[in-house]
Amino acid sequence: MSRKLIKSGLIVSVMTLVSRVLGLVRDVVVAKLMGDGAAADVFFFANKIPNFLRRLFAEGAFAQAFIPVLTEVHNNDDKKELREFVAKVSGTLGGIVFIVSIVGIVASPVLAALFGTGWFVAWLQGDEAGDKFELASTMLKITFPYLAFISLTGLSGAILNTLNKFAVAAFTPVLLNVCIIACAIYLSPSMSQPAFALAWGVFIGGIVQFLFQLPFLFRAGLLVKPKWGWHDENVVKVRTLMIPALFGVSVGQINLLFDTFIASFLVTGSISWLYYSDRLLEFPLGLFGIAIATVILPTLSRNHVTNNPKAFAANIDWAFRMVCLLGIPAAVGLGTMARPILTVIFQRGAFTAETAIMASYSLTAYSFGLISFMLVKVLAPGFYSRQDTKTPVRFGIWCMIANMVFNLIFAIPFGYVGLAIATSMSATLNAALLYITLRKQGVFELSRTSLLFIARVVIASTVMGALIYYRDRGLAFFDLALSEQMIDVGLTILLSVGGFLTTMVLLGMRPRHFRSGGE
Repeated sequence: MSRKLIKSGLIVSVMTLVSRVLGLVRDVVVAKLMGDGAAADVFFFANKIPNFLRRLFAEGAFAQAFIPVLTEVHNNDDKKELREFVAKVSGTLGGIVFIVSIVGIVASPVLAALFGTGWFVAWLQGDEAGDKFELASTMLKITFPYLAFISLTGLSGAILNTLNKFAVAAFTPVLLNVCIIACAIYLSPSMSQPAFALAWGVFIGGIVQFLFQLPFLFRAGLLVKPKWGWHDENVVKVRTLMIPALFGVSVGQINLLFDTFIASFLVTGSISWLYYSDRLLEFPLGLFGIAIATVILPTLSRNHVTNNPKAFAANIDWAFRMVCLLGIPAAVGLGTMARPILTVIFQRGAFTAETAIMASYSLTAYSFGLISFMLVKVLAPGFYSRQDTKTPVRFGIWCMIANMVFNLIFAIPFGYVGLAIATSMSATLNAALLYITLRKQGVFELSRTSLLFIARVVIASTVMGALIYYRDRGLAFFDLALSEQMIDVGLTILLSVGGFLTTMVLLGMRPRHFRSGGE
């Protein structure tokens, strides 16, 4: 099983790497086009709301409720039953998300006022910032239909993942990035507001991603005619599991929207600074954390269905160990090299040196929570795979409340950086609660092997941080030409990664640490 997990994890990581690299290219294009101006704030805002609902309907709550039930049905080895289940789930989900999309388009001014209250108040008072409210209302009408297509894409991706076809779903986001980049380059020059071209890129990207996965479903024999199945036995089971999972997943997304709500009252650029720093944080999170979580949920579901608690615990232990191996040094690297990395990747066009400085502060704050974000991704499946969606929900609600309190505490003295600090702190609280509960339930406890391994990672990451500090050229770095900056950052990364790996080997890292022990 460990070889299959490693192979599947590598496949997802490679495909995710391609997607993330193109995502960075997309963000470079967006940064050059709009920087941290008002239009950039509005585009990121308009893209965030349908993405919030996407996490609820597709990648988050739905997948966590759907995959365990699909695994059960698939385990029955009845192709007809499996096809019927897929048809009824796709028809039910599709009907709901298309209705929600239509409502979102019609009610876009209400949504813009609700989540961008600061802009709405400025609009009522006739202030200049009120233009953002009008722009956001219009842009939401373009981006909101993305929800319907990406939700169905998430459904087909979950089906393919359950069949151990991980590469397709992992590669699919590449197409969204291609569409946005293409619209930014070729469509924006013909528009009075370039941000609208990006919004159309999101809309087109949703359609293209959905169409891309259909041939793979056809090959798997699961491209079926959708049916409404609200009262179907297995659909009811998915609904029953999904309702609490909706609250659990929505907690993190509500926190992000609450951050946006507060940021709408802060200076122009706050949303953009948080966005650019979050995008860099998403690179290791998606490449390592989400990749491991993607392959671990179907595996844990099978362990649970086949009543194999030993393999269940061993596979979570493996996932925990791998996340720490990759997440801790990534957090150290991002935290200590925030401004140079942002400068090299983004600083051109409308993205100025000041923008890089402001975004680096929030990136450093986010980096402290990176390992916690990753651990939540691998610990939560320990509950969802056992069809326990209520426990993560309860913790999520506590963390949502804690995040709001942290926001109010830190946003006043630290502004947008305080929002990043609060997000990191609430993620750490969430990860701690998930682990403590799994341990109390006797489901999972870190093995001695993992504890010693994590200690090695911490020591090696400290050595890595020292090497980065030694290589730091201070303000002189920013006087270099772009090519020289790229070489300097590249050499620093290679040296620090080499130092980390060398230290890990000297401390005793061996191939056995990469085996899960699961049967």
